[in-house]
Amino acid sequence: MATSAEAATPDEAAGRGRTGGVQSVERAFGLLESMADHGGVLGLSQLAAESGLPLPTIHRLLRTLVDLGYLRQDESRRYALGPRLIRLGESSSHMLGVWARPHLARLARELGESANLAMLDGDEVVYVAQQQSRHSMRMFTEVGRRVLPHCTAVGKAMMATMPPEQVREILARTGMPHHTANTVTDVEEFARQLVWAAEHGYALDEGEQEVGVRCVAVPVPDVPTRLALSVSGPATRMTEELVARAVPLLQEVGAALAADLG
Repeated sequence: MATSAEAATPDEAAGRGRTGGVQSVERAFGLLESMADHGGVLGLSQLAAESGLPLPTIHRLLRTLVDLGYLRQDESRRYALGPRLIRLGESSSHMLGVWARPHLARLARELGESANLAMLDGDEVVYVAQQQSRHSMRMFTEVGRRVLPHCTAVGKAMMATMPPEQVREILARTGMPHHTANTVTDVEEFARQLVWAAEHGYALDEGEQEVGVRCVAVPVPDVPTRLALSVSGPATRMTEELVARAVPLLQEVGAALAADLG
């Protein structure tokens, strides 16, 4: 039942009837996700173009999200993701790591190298869970570490599922800084690598983030946020044979994790 403060519009009432949910809630989260996909900051006209919603509807939703602290409006009148989202994000990342733990353990056990789960958070890749290899010399990535996507297999795997124009927007904001001599810093070459990754279903990091480390990653399918699983280790052990074994197992584990998250 609508309150006197804000009556339900006819399309919102119809939305409740069709889906059993509240359409204004769905739209509010859609706006937040659009902002996250574009680096966390968008103007009103950009949000209208992304969502296809009428400006009065968007303005009402944004005003509510600002009042609640989930958005802020800067001096240029653009909207930015607000600090109250941090607590939600930290809690969901922790739970994501809990759900991923048995899947990562299987990868590490069967392949013998460290397994990782990463998420695209705005313009950055954040590692949300890891299972370390049993080898004394192994790849260790601290949970919570943030890196740019262009120099990681997980970043490439996730970006290979994105529209090319969205990838270019991210790269324009972050740049493509060198980390090693192998880091790809040319946009066109990076685009070619993403086409290859999309065609083959996996991506590689050939010592592009850290010298001597090789990584193979696949996107986690059919989940509401962009996730990728990877296996990484010293290049001397991450042979072509191991990569060939890792890819189908990563894809199988990714599907199992997606089913758990669904």
